[in-house]
Amino acid sequence: MCGIIGYTGSANAIPKITKGLSVLEYRGYDSVGIAARTELGVKTVKCKGRIGALEERLTQQKLSESQCAIGHTRWATHGGPSDTNAHPHRAGRVVLVHNGIIENYKELKEMLSRAKVSFLSETDTEVAAAVLNAAYDACNDPLTAIRTATAQMTGSYAFGILFDDHPGEVWAIRSGSPLILAKGEDGFYLASDMTALLPFTREYHILKEGEIARLTATEAALCGAADAWCSPTWSITSMTPESAQKSGFEHFMLKEIHEQPEAIVKSVSPRIKNGLPSFEADGISSDFWKQVKNIQIVACGSATHAGLVGGSVLERVAKVPAASYIASEYRYHPPIAVDGTLVVVISQSGETADTLAALRYAKSAGLPTLAIVNAVETTIAREADYRVYTYAGPEIAVATTKGYCTQVSVLYMIAAAIAHACGRISDEEARELVRSVAEDAPTAITEMLEKTETLREMSKRLAQKDHVFYIGRGLDYAMSQEAALKLKEISYIHAEAYAAGELKHGTISLIEQDTPVLAISTEEALYDKTESNVREVRSRGAYVILICRQDARDPGHSADEVILLPTKSEAATLFASLTAVQLLAYETAALRGCDIDRPRNLAKSVTVE
Repeated sequence: MCGIIGYTGSANAIPKITKGLSVLEYRGYDSVGIAARTELGVKTVKCKGRIGALEERLTQQKLSESQCAIGHTRWATHGGPSDTNAHPHRAGRVVLVHNGIIENYKELKEMLSRAKVSFLSETDTEVAAAVLNAAYDACNDPLTAIRTATAQMTGSYAFGILFDDHPGEVWAIRSGSPLILAKGEDGFYLASDMTALLPFTREYHILKEGEIARLTATEAALCGAADAWCSPTWSITSMTPESAQKSGFEHFMLKEIHEQPEAIVKSVSPRIKNGLPSFEADGISSDFWKQVKNIQIVACGSATHAGLVGGSVLERVAKVPAASYIASEYRYHPPIAVDGTLVVVISQSGETADTLAALRYAKSAGLPTLAIVNAVETTIAREADYRVYTYAGPEIAVATTKGYCTQVSVLYMIAAAIAHACGRISDEEARELVRSVAEDAPTAITEMLEKTETLREMSKRLAQKDHVFYIGRGLDYAMSQEAALKLKEISYIHAEAYAAGELKHGTISLIEQDTPVLAISTEEALYDKTESNVREVRSRGAYVILICRQDARDPGHSADEVILLPTKSEAATLFASLTAVQLLAYETAALRGCDIDRPRNLAKSVTVE
């Protein structure tokens, strides 16, 4: 979603802000802007389009030097992409950037309009600036004005603020949207994302809900609800500038696909003790797992698909009913919770708005919650009763790969932990399951990466098509849904996933001559059924790529192309199939010349509902 970067200090802020904005590009955006303190006051430069267009305007307007500035990448919500709607926004003596949505902006705008305040843009952010300016005019005190203004707002916000008559100061507050402070050798920073800060420093402090920050060239100060000022407690992130670079790969997505073997090891290793599943390092005892009688998995996008795979594994291995729910629907049609229900929320960013809302709903209903997240100390991680970090490292590409991969690996480990704690599998069975995820899965992914050239050749045919279908049964149907999402979001090809057994109930009518159908079959017990469905679509003219176990019976007789998967264990085959569909999507998008890391209209972290 939108990105914020701010700086005040002894160095030139302009190159710092533009560098931070370029790092934030991966979040998705359609306009960009800077507000910088100059000798003539705060000057704003903003435009529709990419950061290159902003840099041209900075040159044209001769804005090259400043020691205090804020910047923003905007993903349009209220009002389309335009120079006028781009952030920052000014109202009177206030200039601000904003992530989030002010839900009552219409009422506030009407109130201000009656007071003869005029507006230039269609945005809720300009309304927020006007509310803050009105409060500031009444008191001439930034702290009081921020408290007064935000008390009138409903919704979510992270604000970076400049006041005309407080030179060298950047103010900030957040509610529902993430915001991070950082300490550098030459000043202090503000950002919506840790990656934007990595080029400058690794010392950070996560701003709490409702906490106000004042940054100057020499000091960072925080003010809580009691209006008492204090200094931030600085932490050191394990992320490095190098971890947020492409490292020689053409795209971040390809780099992150290749990082999956290592990511699984990092995700699983802390949950192994003497070869058995253990979440003691996460503060979760085996007694906790014994209390779990039912699991509700809540997530958005690819994390939902991870939940579908994990839910299937949980039911089969742990013998615990597990259902997956789309977070945006969870609150409106809440499932019935029985005694022993655990709500598991999954979010790569830890800030996904719908998932956070679902988490809060579950907590309000008195249900225990466990969060599977990648980003440390994020809102979802802090608010959940228990948290399990995936340790995937920075994921820059909008389309998730290693994030999804590590989410599935953690769900495998949770299934093993519950099954073992409840005596449903023996020590030997638990060790074998853990070993298959920790060792077989990374090895299988590496084997599939060696088939990239073959997959690229297959992609040439897909790249020419407008419609592609995926089919599968059981775990493979869940994988088909993720496969279809990957292809559509980065290649813009219409792709759909169908349960193979449902073909005769209507969907087979979509099959025409040369229609691409990708059939996934990793479960040995279901191969014959899936193979029968493959024959059905092929007999109607479909071009079939069969992704199946390497020990499958005569797959070449059923399909036009075959991708064979390692069969050392269920986990090996499953993660190998994941890698295959990721690479097919990537290579197809590359052949079509798409912006793979930043697909149109999409954002990495959806922090508004």
